[in-house]
Amino acid sequence: MEAAADSSAVARGRLAVLAAHLTASLELSPTPNLELSQVSASSAVAPPGNLKGVLTVLDERTGRRYQLQVSEYGTVKAADFKKITTGKNDKGLKLYDPGYLNTAPVRSSICYIDGDEGILRYRGYPIEELAERSSFLEVAYLLLYGNLPSESQLSDWEFTVSQHSAVPQGILDVIQAMPHDAHPMGVLVSAMSALSVFHPDANPALRGQDLYNSKQVRDKQIARILGKAPTIAAAAYLRMAGRPPVLPSNNLSYSENFLYMLDSLGNRSYTPNPRLARVIDILFILHAEHEMNCSTAAARHLASSGVDVYTALSGAVGALYGPLHGGANEAVLKMLNDIGTVDNIPDFIEGVKNRKRKMSGFGHRVYKNYDPRAKVIRKLAEEVFSIVGHDPLIEVAVALEKAALSDDYFVKRKLYPNVDFYSGLIYRAMGFPTEFFPVLFAIPRMAGYLAHWKESLDDPDTKIMRPQQVYTGVWLRHYSPVTERLAADTGENHAQVSVSNATKRRLAGTGA
Repeated sequence: MEAAADSSAVARGRLAVLAAHLTASLELSPTPNLELSQVSASSAVAPPGNLKGVLTVLDERTGRRYQLQVSEYGTVKAADFKKITTGKNDKGLKLYDPGYLNTAPVRSSICYIDGDEGILRYRGYPIEELAERSSFLEVAYLLLYGNLPSESQLSDWEFTVSQHSAVPQGILDVIQAMPHDAHPMGVLVSAMSALSVFHPDANPALRGQDLYNSKQVRDKQIARILGKAPTIAAAAYLRMAGRPPVLPSNNLSYSENFLYMLDSLGNRSYTPNPRLARVIDILFILHAEHEMNCSTAAARHLASSGVDVYTALSGAVGALYGPLHGGANEAVLKMLNDIGTVDNIPDFIEGVKNRKRKMSGFGHRVYKNYDPRAKVIRKLAEEVFSIVGHDPLIEVAVALEKAALSDDYFVKRKLYPNVDFYSGLIYRAMGFPTEFFPVLFAIPRMAGYLAHWKESLDDPDTKIMRPQQVYTGVWLRHYSPVTERLAADTGENHAQVSVSNATKRRLAGTGA
């Protein structure tokens, strides 16, 4: 009964939002009026130029000097440091870099980020310009093929992707067979992985390692994944709401089709609100690519083994599932709810400064300036609220941002709002449950994953990923019989691990 009630609540919540904005679809232009930031487009930030040269290293342990070549991009080959050694038993210097904070495992021409200046560009195009003027599928083409498409190329591209939007019935059966409360990201990971089984023609393990040398084979997998991702995501959402999947429509744009599958209830004549569809399209553009982040690195790592593209992207989505990556905007909503009202912000700010509270949605591993995506999303939030109604938490968010950016504590630490700060508010206002937020992140990021997958196939430097480690364990021990060993005092006690429910049922009433 509780499961049915939860499913009904999800469906009612989404339908309530729809009822509030259905009439708005007849009003105004479908394109939000975004304020175009010139940061990413600024010509004041010049490229670094040729950084080629020689790095001389003096090893004071041995007194030896080493000369390492610096590339025009300002990189040094990590393998060159293996030359630096103290003697026979020293295998050479390793670069210890937890979290890969300053390690570049690949060369890429897809995305450029300057965190200090707050710049994000796709193939050289400022993210602000693309969000203002482009569409998601046009941006996906840019990321994958290097240039914006011509009018005829774009038309052919949109048609091809739409023709691959249908999902095999077996995949839908897998989704329907999952528990009623299955997390939609878990469903997406499983379905992406299952696509590998349903498309054995795309598996190098079965068809040979040179399979992806064929441009035609590559392009087909790209169209398949971009086409099917929204369909799988919609099926996962509808499963959560206790409703059957809806077939995609080939007569709508990419974002319109996604909203159609979520909200049409099988009515083939239903047309989504064009303004909300445009908002989704812009959010998809902003989330499409972000250089060598955790999940993109996972995609590259898996692909380096020669595995099929579906398995590689399933692993990437699995990385995105983590709350430190794709689920961060949910933490922002929880924080804003905890603050409650604007009056509570001063106490919250003091709690953060005293390390008693955590500030979510501020700061970024890369950006030490205002996240350019956050500026666009803030304007989008106003657009969405003008359609579906005002969310009181936006007042808390705006006031919190203002308070933080006027406080030296946050300014000195370069803690600015990131992309997660406002995106959760938008998704909530549009009726999406919080557990679906990372799925809305994953759909467009498929374009970035695929662009990196495609690029890695053409890179002659691509090798199977095999990072080094720093061994800190016991140097040498010899095996002794189990009867002669003493229990190590390391705290393990597996007798305390709870037995399975099936074991409990079997033992019930036996006195064991």
